[in-house]
Amino acid sequence: MSLDDDAVLVLKGYEDQAELRQVYLDHLATHPDGMWKACGDGHITASALVIDPERGRVLLTLHKKLRMWLQMGGHCEPADESLAAAALREATEESGIEGLTLLPGGPVRLDRHHTPCAWHLDVQYAALAPAGAVEAISDESLELRWFAYDEVADVADDSVVRLLKATRAGL
Repeated sequence: MSLDDDAVLVLKGYEDQAELRQVYLDHLATHPDGMWKACGDGHITASALVIDPERGRVLLTLHKKLRMWLQMGGHCEPADESLAAAALREATEESGIEGLTLLPGGPVRLDRHHTPCAWHLDVQYAALAPAGAVEAISDESLELRWFAYDEVADVADDSVVRLLKATRAGL
């Protein structure tokens, strides 16, 4: 199965945000390259909020280009077998934490936002950090930091706050 086919299946199975979900499906139907960064009209991306529910905290990255505290994530790559795999790869690469596992049940949220390269149609997952997880900064980040749940609204934008709320509801 192609990554495009997987994305369509994942989105059709996602039951929330019906209007936005349809925007994603329409984009994929009209853009054969809609999964890839090269698609100038926008592209599907995959991200994951790294969460440590035992300690009531999330790991955010201070994104090097956007200079915002965000969840881990980014562009899909040809080697990604699924959106979930892309989200897990991005979370692992950007957090430096081995052994992350995605929260079961598929995506937690969808979020469409404009970036310097194009519109990102982000499919957002949650990744559970293993006990004793130690983060390691990547070259895509200015900083990595754990934040208590109640600190996130003070440092991140509303999209991250909504993602955290949806993730906590899914725990």
